[in-house]
Amino acid sequence: MVSMPPVYALPAATAWRHGVGPPRTVPDRPARRRPAPRCAHYAGRVSNPSPVSPVQAAALAAGALPPVEEIRPGVWTLAVPFRGGVPDATLVYVVAGDDGSLAVIDPGWSDGGELDVLTTGLRQIGRAVEDVTLIAVTHLHADHLGAAAALRRRSGAPIAMHPAEVHALEHARADAEQNERDARTWGVPDDRLDGVLAVWGSGRQLGQGTVEAPFADLELEDGDGLPIAGRDLRVLWTPGHTGGHVCFVDEPDGLLFTGDHVLPRINSGIGLGGRTDSNPLRDSLDSLAALEPFAAFEVCPGHEYRFRDVVSRARTLAAHRDERTRHVAGALDALDHPTVFEVASRVPFSGGIESMSGYLLASALSQTVFHADLLGRADELRLA
Repeated sequence: MVSMPPVYALPAATAWRHGVGPPRTVPDRPARRRPAPRCAHYAGRVSNPSPVSPVQAAALAAGALPPVEEIRPGVWTLAVPFRGGVPDATLVYVVAGDDGSLAVIDPGWSDGGELDVLTTGLRQIGRAVEDVTLIAVTHLHADHLGAAAALRRRSGAPIAMHPAEVHALEHARADAEQNERDARTWGVPDDRLDGVLAVWGSGRQLGQGTVEAPFADLELEDGDGLPIAGRDLRVLWTPGHTGGHVCFVDEPDGLLFTGDHVLPRINSGIGLGGRTDSNPLRDSLDSLAALEPFAAFEVCPGHEYRFRDVVSRARTLAAHRDERTRHVAGALDALDHPTVFEVASRVPFSGGIESMSGYLLASALSQTVFHADLLGRADELRLA
């Protein structure tokens, strides 16, 4: 069992396609209501906002789990570590309803259905797993969704998620097979192709085997309210990182739960869910622009630490993506019908494309395709 640090309380006074193959359409997908457009799973470092939570920042610097922390009356955050030896953690949020019920936002990772860290954290605030009546998930990755099925079994609480994430999980095998066909056309050197196919093609597993059907009991659409007694949390659909990624907006408390859409130090990758009928890069830029109304909100991300000024952070991330697009344009100008790998070799990804393998390499190459498509120049790419 992982030991939990003490509670820190509030002061009392206060693809598209992953290549060039055919897209998969998400059925019954509503039109977005957001402003016009102006990583690797995590790739690319840019300027960082200052932390709101000193204890979270200190824990991150020390490589430790931050303590359970009450960030508003009846709203807590606790950290659940990654599994498989990955030195990271997911920030889980617990929201109490007026009727004594609890909602858990992104319950984190679980191996074999264990919930020891979450159970310990709830005990520190005087609550139990059995008090949970809603499991709200920002997106389908194992470090956010992974413990949801086990928590549902223990508590009886429904899992709430966007339908695009459900669709991606239902079609994960077919999508992975198409991803593999695409990846074989990217021109990846033979000595690195098997590693790409293992994590991006038929070997890829969304949810890391931790999900159980039904993947969601309640499907969340843009603008929906979460069923939490006495609370006003609304869904903001923010596709890009995955096709059905959502944020949760708590306007009365001035909180914005961003999952992996916007993080304080990390530039989250894009197109890392199921295949969709839109370009994840375009979706990501639109979703960053959709954060403009929330400049005054405190940001509650899925990793690292809480911060403010999400608009500046979103604009920085958009500028980073724009710079990548310019590099891809330059490579297409300089090369005659290059492969995806040849274009990516001229893009200054963190560490350079030659240092990458496996998942990092596959993500960088798929992003290269997204940038070429955004430019309207995907037809200039040569299939290997």
